[in-house]
Order: sequence, then structure tokens, then C-alpha cells
Amino acid sequence: MSNLIEIRWHGRGGQGAKTASLLLADAAFNTGKYIQGFPEYGPERMGAPITAYNRISDEPITVHSNIYYPDYVVVVDDSLLESVDVTAGLKKEGAIVINTTKEDEEIKKLLNGYEGNIYKIDARKVSMETLGKYFPNTPMLAAIVKVSGVMSEEAFLEDMIGSFKHKFAKKPEVIDGNMKALEMALKEVSKVN
Repeated sequence: MSNLIEIRWHGRGGQGAKTASLLLADAAFNTGKYIQGFPEYGPERMGAPITAYNRISDEPITVHSNIYYPDYVVVVDDSLLESVDVTAGLKKEGAIVINTTKEDEEIKKLLNGYEGNIYKIDARKVSMETLGKYFPNTPMLAAIVKVSGVMSEEAFLEDMIGSFKHKFAKKPEVIDGNMKALEMALKEVSKVN
């Protein structure tokens, strides 16, 4: 499976990392990919560190374990940089995407010498401007799609509008804000120098 892409998500309970990983799996599936999206459960408490995973491939996926050597890592909460080894096993040909407002040099110091590409986005800013509340998972979902290239931005946005219409059928007023969050995040994610 040379085209297999593996993504590991790090977040805190209640921030939507699990939901984002499942939305990514659904979107990839709807573009004809084989997918896996699953969380790793531990002590489920609001604010406790959680991990979720995605595998995306053009061919059937035969491995069914956690992801130990991801191509990409998504960090939904930058406070985890100080307590969790988010770069463990991360391939240097891949990338890490971090929700942060930290300066580039500070980010690099916290990543234990990781030599691959580093991207950042201020998911709080994107979320507050488009949704009026802090939901970091929506901007982070768009950021990893942009960085990983697992699907085209157009296919992603097209799929997400359908997904949001289904998910928010009883709250259609939040669909527009979520779509704006995705679109803004696709533009806001930037490479750390």
C-alpha cells in the first residue's frame, strides 16, 4: 500500500479531534478512497489528552492497529506540545500541523528536533471569526486536508457541505459558519520557517 496516508490527531477531550478524524474519513470515503477513522480511548474526561487516527488509501487497508509511524500529525491544542511527544514516530517526509499562536522558534524548540515540515494555524481566530465560538476541530480539519493533499480542496468543501447539512439538519443556521471556517482555514494555514 504505497499510497497509504496515516494521520494521528492529538487533542483534549471535548475539542472535537475524534469528530474531525471521523469527518475526514467520511470525506475521503466519499471521494472513492478506502478509509479508517478511529479514536484511542483512555480515561475519557473533558480536557484529558486524546488520540485519534486516520488511514486513507486508494487500495483496501489491511492493517488494523494504532498508528505508530504517521505521515502527518495534527495537534489541536498546543499545550500538548509540552506534555505529549507529538512527533513520536512522525516521518520526516511528512508534516505536523499545530493549532497555535506561538512564534516559529518556540514551536521548533517544543518539537524535539523534528526535521520535517511544520505548519501552524490559529484555529481560535478562525473559529471565533466564523462561528463566534471556539471549535478548533473545524479549522484543523481543513488545515490537514490542505497540508496532506489527501483530496482536492474543491472535493473536500463539496463533501463537507453535504456532511454539515446532514449533521446540522436541526440547526441549519450553523452550516454557513462552519463552511466559512473551513474556507478561511484553507487560506490561513502556513508553513513554519
